[in-house]
Amino acid sequence: AALIFPWLGKAIGFDTASGEAFGIFAGTAVNDTSSVTAAASTWDSMWNLGSQTLDKAVTVKLTRTLAIIPITLVLSLIQSKQNAQARGSFQFKKAFPMFILWFVLASVCTSLGVPASFFTLLKELSKFFIILAMAAIGLNSNVIKLVKSGGKPLLLGACCWAGITGISLLMQHIMGIW
Repeated sequence: AALIFPWLGKAIGFDTASGEAFGIFAGTAVNDTSSVTAAASTWDSMWNLGSQTLDKAVTVKLTRTLAIIPITLVLSLIQSKQNAQARGSFQFKKAFPMFILWFVLASVCTSLGVPASFFTLLKELSKFFIILAMAAIGLNSNVIKLVKSGGKPLLLGACCWAGITGISLLMQHIMGIW
């Protein structure tokens, strides 16, 4: 996504003076947050937009991510209640996924007026660590072994990626964003 999407965005005519359309595209069409960050940062770097595209893309992606909270809570409660019927006891504390609490706590902290200068350093540090993690994953991947052991799953993944990208572009076109 970090390599292909910026060139795809340029080829299909996204405005290079503004990162809004590409940020929405990356935030909706790219699956994981680190790849959204990498693609949007690449677009910003290509067109000297500062962090304009990155801000939009991450906002869109995190909005999508917020849907994880209610879905995870409901599924966790259902699973725990089913397990409790088999064991005879239910404990909400064991059913509650703690990462949700930390996610909500981080969101509250950023909304309560923590100085922006504090987040500037964290933002740069997070970009560095995401790039480092993506490089480590890429350098540790054995493409030949991956293709030999999973050609069909790779094809399915590529089809899903193309389908999601197409739907994202179609929706942006319908909504007049692009």
